[in-house]
Amino acid sequence: MSDTDIVDELFAVIEDRKERLPEDSYTASLFTHEKGENAVLEKLGEEMTELILAAKDGDDDEIAHESADIVYHLLVLLAMHDMTVGDLREELEKRR
Repeated sequence: MSDTDIVDELFAVIEDRKERLPEDSYTASLFTHEKGENAVLEKLGEEMTELILAAKDGDDDEIAHESADIVYHLLVLLAMHDMTVGDLREELEKRR
């Protein structure tokens, strides 16, 4: 599976959770919780701090782990704003 495919697949799962809101889903809880967006923003800040510390320590496994957490929460934030991975790609292409 290519990198693009896994990001698209993850975003599709996030969108599905947003639509169906299964009770046992952490992702769905972010869309139903009154402070959902604040929770996502707090998680992004927390994960970014953890990424910085992992990088400072030279811990490549932890860098990968924290980076994945950041990407996940970023995708949730995009979904909350009715944006897509395509919007992100478009902006990245503009900057290339």
